[in-house]
Amino acid sequence: MAGRGGSGADRWAMPRRGRGGGVVRANLSNPHGADLTKYMKRGAPKPDFKRSRAAEPTVDQIQADNLTALAKTYWAPHTAKNHVEYNPDVVDEIYKNDIKGSSFSIKRIMMLEFSQYLENFLWPNFKADSCSLAHVMSILIIVNEKFRERVPAWTAFQYRPDQFPGFFHAVLKFAVAPTDQVSISEQTRILVFLDHCFTSMEVDLVRTQVQRLVSLPMWICLLDSRREAELKAIPKWKKYWKLLQKKDAKETPENRDKLLFERKFLRSIINKYMAILYTIQEKECPEENVEYVERFLILIIDLEALLPTRRFFNTVLDDSHLVVRSSLAPLSKRPEGRLFVQLLDQVRFYTRFEINDETGEPLSQKDMMGVHYQRIGDLQRAVFVKYPELRKFSLATIASIEDRDQLVKYFQRLNRDTLYDICEYLHLVPDKGGENDSPEDYTQEFLSELVISRHEKRDSQLQELNEMPLYPTEEFIWDEGLVPGEYYQGESPLALPKLNLQFLTLHDYLLRNFKLFQLESTYEIRQDIEDVVSRLRPWRAEDDSVIFNGWARMALPLQAFTIVEVAKPNIGERQPSRVRADVSVHLSVRDQIKEEWEGLRKHDVCFLLTIRPPQSATDINYLDIPANEYLETTGLAYVRGCEVEGMLDENGRVIEEFGSEPKPKFSTGDRTFRVRLDCNQYREDMDLTSQGAEDVYSSFNVLMRRKPKENNFKAVLETIRELMNTSCVVPDWLHDIVLGYGDPASAHYSNMPNNISTLNFNDTFIDFTHLRESFPHYEVRVADNLTKDQIVPPFKVTFHDVVGEKKVDSGKRNSDGDDKAAAPRTLTVQPFTLENRGPYPKNIPKKNTVRFTPTQIEAIRAGTNPGLTMVVGPPGTGKTDVAVQIISNLYHNFPEQRTLIVTHSNQALNQLFEKIMALDVDERHLLRLGHGEEALETEKDFSRYGRVNYVLAKRLELLEEVTRLQKSLGVAGDVAYTCETARYFYLYQVLSRWEEYLSKVGGPRSPKVEKEGLDDLFPFHVFFSNAPKPLFKGASFSDYYECAMSCWRYISDIFTQLDEFWAFELLRSGLDRTRYLCVKEAKIIAMTCTHAALKRQELVQLGFKYDNILMEESAQILEIETFIPLLLQTPADGVNRLKRWIMIGDHHQLPPVVKNMAFEKFSNMEQSLFTRFVRLGVPPIELDAQGRSRPSICSLYNWRYRALGNLPHVLNHPDYKVANAGFSFDYQLINVPDFNGVGESQPSPFFYQNLAEAEYVVAVYMYMRLIGYPAAKISILTTYNGQKALLRDVCGARCANNPLIGMPHKIATVDKYQGQQNDYILLSLVRTYNVGHLRDVRRLVVAMSRARLGLYVFARVSLFKNCFELQPAFNILMKRPLQLHLCPNELFPSKRMANVTAPNPVIVYDMPMMSKFVVDFYKDKVKQLKMIQARMAPKPGDIKPVVKTGATRHHPGDNDSDEEKEEVPVVKEIQNEVEMEKKAVSAENKAAAALEKVFEEPENTEMEEDS
Repeated sequence: MAGRGGSGADRWAMPRRGRGGGVVRANLSNPHGADLTKYMKRGAPKPDFKRSRAAEPTVDQIQADNLTALAKTYWAPHTAKNHVEYNPDVVDEIYKNDIKGSSFSIKRIMMLEFSQYLENFLWPNFKADSCSLAHVMSILIIVNEKFRERVPAWTAFQYRPDQFPGFFHAVLKFAVAPTDQVSISEQTRILVFLDHCFTSMEVDLVRTQVQRLVSLPMWICLLDSRREAELKAIPKWKKYWKLLQKKDAKETPENRDKLLFERKFLRSIINKYMAILYTIQEKECPEENVEYVERFLILIIDLEALLPTRRFFNTVLDDSHLVVRSSLAPLSKRPEGRLFVQLLDQVRFYTRFEINDETGEPLSQKDMMGVHYQRIGDLQRAVFVKYPELRKFSLATIASIEDRDQLVKYFQRLNRDTLYDICEYLHLVPDKGGENDSPEDYTQEFLSELVISRHEKRDSQLQELNEMPLYPTEEFIWDEGLVPGEYYQGESPLALPKLNLQFLTLHDYLLRNFKLFQLESTYEIRQDIEDVVSRLRPWRAEDDSVIFNGWARMALPLQAFTIVEVAKPNIGERQPSRVRADVSVHLSVRDQIKEEWEGLRKHDVCFLLTIRPPQSATDINYLDIPANEYLETTGLAYVRGCEVEGMLDENGRVIEEFGSEPKPKFSTGDRTFRVRLDCNQYREDMDLTSQGAEDVYSSFNVLMRRKPKENNFKAVLETIRELMNTSCVVPDWLHDIVLGYGDPASAHYSNMPNNISTLNFNDTFIDFTHLRESFPHYEVRVADNLTKDQIVPPFKVTFHDVVGEKKVDSGKRNSDGDDKAAAPRTLTVQPFTLENRGPYPKNIPKKNTVRFTPTQIEAIRAGTNPGLTMVVGPPGTGKTDVAVQIISNLYHNFPEQRTLIVTHSNQALNQLFEKIMALDVDERHLLRLGHGEEALETEKDFSRYGRVNYVLAKRLELLEEVTRLQKSLGVAGDVAYTCETARYFYLYQVLSRWEEYLSKVGGPRSPKVEKEGLDDLFPFHVFFSNAPKPLFKGASFSDYYECAMSCWRYISDIFTQLDEFWAFELLRSGLDRTRYLCVKEAKIIAMTCTHAALKRQELVQLGFKYDNILMEESAQILEIETFIPLLLQTPADGVNRLKRWIMIGDHHQLPPVVKNMAFEKFSNMEQSLFTRFVRLGVPPIELDAQGRSRPSICSLYNWRYRALGNLPHVLNHPDYKVANAGFSFDYQLINVPDFNGVGESQPSPFFYQNLAEAEYVVAVYMYMRLIGYPAAKISILTTYNGQKALLRDVCGARCANNPLIGMPHKIATVDKYQGQQNDYILLSLVRTYNVGHLRDVRRLVVAMSRARLGLYVFARVSLFKNCFELQPAFNILMKRPLQLHLCPNELFPSKRMANVTAPNPVIVYDMPMMSKFVVDFYKDKVKQLKMIQARMAPKPGDIKPVVKTGATRHHPGDNDSDEEKEEVPVVKEIQNEVEMEKKAVSAENKAAAALEKVFEEPENTEMEEDS
């Protein structure tokens, strides 16, 4: 949008036109208060900023605001021609009045950021030598805002990179300036900016500046004695230090001062933090000081949690004693200091982290004990000689003095001088009596705490984790400090772990992911419990019993709860090894819900609740209660998790899930479930009960279940915890990349030592020309000088540059440049003939038919080679085809290897499987794990039990073939009884005959008979009597010989398969057979990432093994769910056997779904591993030709990719050549004005709706159906769930019961529709007051790329056109008219070509006009149909009546996926407000009102003409 509002800059604002010529002031005294109403349009819902997720300014506020006038004058992009020259006073005035003057109001800063203030005004005019505080602060505040809104922040600086060092230096100076020059709240903003810099190390511009602050020279801040001791321990660093001193001596005094400032910067800012921290005393606690120290600790945590910044800084931090001084500060004892204490705990954790700061190697528990013993030993030596009163301490065993209590006993009673001497000996304090020795800084309390905290034994983080209950309890669930609410805006600090670019060790990586996954699942559980409680509507009766007034699908009141088993603890543990209970409920619900309850599977998680509503809560609706009041208001006393073991039958036995017996019948509605409770939690609760607390387990009164798809948290947490307890072995070639260190390209196939020079591409190439086109940068040679006719696929290709590289690696480099310069870019093609597998047509292998592009071929080559392959697949570029071809090539090149396929959704897995089955892969080697196989569109069952059944059926089929072979050879006996007997038959009867035959006929090189003799002597003629005749054909001996060999291969293949199936005879139970199949038989195993996390333990115990992983949809999978599949096998001899990891995804489309905004924004939890690898610089292969959309539609999103072109068929196929019937354009942006003064609305918070757009979209859909478009080819998409619900209601009212129209293929949100496509998309963007989450370009890319042939976008153009991130797409959309252009005389399919302009289109100006048009159009259609019907009508009495049920034509895919079925507020009846008004209305509005009646009385409805 144009600029946004600043105030007070009156002197430079444009004069107001018209009377008065004054200037609008926009200095809002309270940017979050009532003043805003004067900037809002009448009828617009007033924003509730306390609850608002993002306080974005509305269009009207922006246009009424003075910042807009300033922007138009100086920097707005659309007024570039009329800009006035730069004036630095404008920056100062805006900063004074609108940024600092509004107390850094998010709203004002958003308006400036949105208007491109940084890109077009601040940065282009920045001069480092003459910059003001206002200019520097304005830039960094806009950068912080970009980070808060998660839009690219560093782009603007790439245009004048030479100014960045000067800017950064200015920031550092202001960061340590006295508070009378730069206020504390300003310095807090500087800290936030510095934190963003330290966590953006992948940006070269930023990294070069930041590294100077945290490198070895910063050790100049250390105490001299401490520095000497540290350098003595690491000789390499001592050498560097001496070199530095020599280099510094040559610097000019000015340069030396600058260097000294940078080196001492972090120590200076730590000292500043200490000073501010200690201004907070028991009595006064300024809010801005508290925020400063919290932000400072977050900066310290981020510096400590990254190895490059931590390496030297950790020693400086230790030397500053920040942790000890902070823990003694008065703030830590005040209620305002709660977050401060949590952050300080994180700092303490990272300062002592198990890592060697020098090498970056993780330290084991044993190493950490060594460090601890070393420290205590040093302390004992320090006190041994000088202090006889501590002689007992210095001679004691370490185990007896390492606890905090023991250390307190010895050291707290010592006087200050003694403590100071000890600390000086340990290099912890300056020399006694020196200038830095001040009694105020080094008090007795501080010195004793310093000694104690440094030497106490620390608890093992892992032990705490193992003793932690995995189910959240009521206190944890509603603790806003741990689990922030849904309205987090990204503006306040939190004590949460972050997922940055790099991690210290695998333990650190897993721990952060564990905590975040736990918190995110807790947040989802909180939402589910709140929903259930509000639906149950509990109240307290007079006799104190609890009565439930409502009902909930996902919860039932308990009938009984009994603990049935508490098993003894395991050795060395305190908690019971197993706690079981029986939970009884009564199922008086409808059958479908009863089935859901009875369908609870083993390992499903349920929750037991105790609800005791207070007497006063009888009429409360239990919604929107603040978290800190929730438990008290609702009376929710306890929440405990449990895991289902199974349902009990009436005899009290657990019903087996996959048992052979039929499911038992129940005579009543009572059901009892056997559940397992959390042993750690049970012990904690019992300890409290023994101290007099209430017995939690006798109080439960509600059992709650959750949706199976969202209920896997416990298994994932258990898996992560288990990985932390085992020594995780990631392959060596991957280890550093996963943690974010080393060369990001080191795992690329070209850099791997085992790069394969000769590859069998199998059926990848269609012909030789295709192969030549696929390697444009190679010189292609053909082996053996073959003729053109002989060069037919399949091909083996040898890459000479790989062979060359291996030679170069062994010796010295030939040149200063890259090694590859020495190797010629040539390849040799070797055609080969596939062995014929038998004489039957079914033996001809299936072949690939896709003509891959050169980039796709490169992806296939990379995937077939060892190493890490990342493929970025923009929409419609054939990601799945590439994946399937890689799988096929691995299967044929390395038949002994096993490949694991992992995807995000079942739908993607099914698409892969359907394509794999079309290639030459034996289906006995395919296996699908998990519960999604039901959706496979094939008769074959690829689940574990389905595969076992296939194997058993195939075994019988093969044994029948053996019987036929036995009869054809005239052998007596029952040789085909089992696989074993068949094996003996093969060895003694079949093989002997074949060997005798070969000895008679010889071979192709030394034939012993004529070619006819091969036919005459062949021993299996009778067996092959059912094969196509003649059995032997060809012109030479070798042709005949090959025919005989193909028959033999067919026979030996029967016995090879029977050998493989032998195990299924020996294993009798279904479970054993499925396990054997999973571990031994299957070569291609597929599962979702969720299933991998759930079943890891089971798979590892089975001895599951695999060599290759292929991941589809990688950019949509959470970081930890991507990582777990790497570790589904036990390492052999401490080495992981994984050879390849192929990741296919698109980080330009939507990321993984994270429901809690705080985890998404603050903790960066939505970052997938794929996206992190791209940020780190791991080289991806970007597919560059799309085959989905028309080129014109593709232009709306291809700007987001490096070079996305079009495949030939989108230019040449008839579908793409003809225009869209009934429309002038193949895509259009249609402006939708307010209807009756209303644009967007919110019936409940964040449930956005727009009735005008919904009616418009549905009217266009009805029009399309009336001119012949099939419903199955049209999908309606929107960006919000609220609008989706409204669209369904409008469609239900207008279309569902009309046989001419019916429902569209799908009505869904853009997010849910990712990965799907349709021919025609109608898209509603909903928002009219601010852009909302469409500002995320990834959502725009998904929205624009779903359509193949037609895309019609309904939106408020004035809002979206100026959004910086969306401009590339909206600039193209706005080149076409913004009113809908129709050609109602055309019918589907169109005859008009796409490049022909439509003659005389009907222009539709708004929704009421479209509604009226559709009504009239519908009447005409009905009349035409009646006339046709009258002509074709049969005589009376000829047709017997048929009772018709339900006229709706639903498309099979009409219902959305499970996630879509949430109960949402529905609009029961859609009424246009027009009908309510008695006054005169326009013809268009009457048309809209009459639309409702049109289907009831199409003949009688009369319409006024347009006046």
